[in-house]
Amino acid sequence: MLYTELDIKDEIKSAVAEMGYTTLTEIQELAIPLILTGSDITAKAPTGTGKTAAFGIPLVMLADTPHTSPLSVVLCPTRELCLQICEELEQLAKFFPHIKLVAVYGGEPIAKQIERLSDGASIIIATPGRIKDHIEHKTIDLSSVQTIVLDEADEMLNMGFYKDVMNIISKLPAKKHLHMFSATISREVMDISWKYQNEPAEITVEPTQESRPQISQYSILTTGRNKIADLTGLILQCGYKKLIVFCNTKYTTQAVCDKLESQNFKAVPLSGDMSQAERNKIMAGFRNGDADILVATDVAARGIDVSDIEAVFNFDIPQTNEYYLHRIGRTGRAKKEGVSYLLYTTEDKTRISEIVKQTQSEVIEIRCGFGVYEISPTNPWEKKEFVTLFSN
Repeated sequence: MLYTELDIKDEIKSAVAEMGYTTLTEIQELAIPLILTGSDITAKAPTGTGKTAAFGIPLVMLADTPHTSPLSVVLCPTRELCLQICEELEQLAKFFPHIKLVAVYGGEPIAKQIERLSDGASIIIATPGRIKDHIEHKTIDLSSVQTIVLDEADEMLNMGFYKDVMNIISKLPAKKHLHMFSATISREVMDISWKYQNEPAEITVEPTQESRPQISQYSILTTGRNKIADLTGLILQCGYKKLIVFCNTKYTTQAVCDKLESQNFKAVPLSGDMSQAERNKIMAGFRNGDADILVATDVAARGIDVSDIEAVFNFDIPQTNEYYLHRIGRTGRAKKEGVSYLLYTTEDKTRISEIVKQTQSEVIEIRCGFGVYEISPTNPWEKKEFVTLFSN
């Protein structure tokens, strides 16, 4: 379906057109009409399928009233995702100047958020811990909220926010709509649904050739001593201009970033112990092209949506299989092709097998020393010389 055919206000159609969207994704086509007609929904859909617009368009439609108290709340697991959702909803609400959006999240002084809230808020986008603080300080009035959305519901509940989310929902008016968007339907998601949703419509969007991110996945056997050389060799040989390198700890993140900078790469680190202001500045610079390489811990695996990421490197093996999917899902977005790499040592072979099996991924092994690689007709390694690429 085209957006021009959708039964939404012309102001949103104009905003969507400016954002460059013409055709609805499957999750948008299924969810938007249901939300607008008053159904609760539980939606399972892969990352990168347009979930934000699927709930964002109805929320903006419903917020088009002179009401100054919040009518909708969106809960999400991370600060980065909170800001990203707020930015996209601001674009959707561009032609509704009276609609006010406020993001509240940890890592920013609560006084600044209280000041923004004092001017009124139509839609609040929040992390659970911070909105809980505002509720306790009575700086957010939830008495008018008609709709609450849990985005990345499985991840948020798995991160230990289950009790907080339950507590927040319990403080909302009895007559409210609850919508959950999730990559998986965990037991915690089901518990929330059973307790708080009213005959929810269940939506499942399976990864299809059309919606599945086009990501060629490779693994490379290396050693701890040679990891940096192999990483930089791949970047230089393939000419990547925008990429993310994932590490498991803030220490490794900083060390890898320092090594890359010493070799004249424009790299910046991102880890969880940074202040929100630092993280915002780093992400703004990365998006604007001030840096080509983002070296990050898994704090960046969810909530970062940069559409032109050419490649993702797993410098460290992800600690969970789910994190592997979250990491590589940062590339291959907006129907572009992407590439991911796993740099592993002999000690990691069992974990690699688990990742491949559990995520049902096709990960192609690249080995050094043969000179010419002919892996498949569609991957970037076909019939290219790499005699001196790897150091191991």
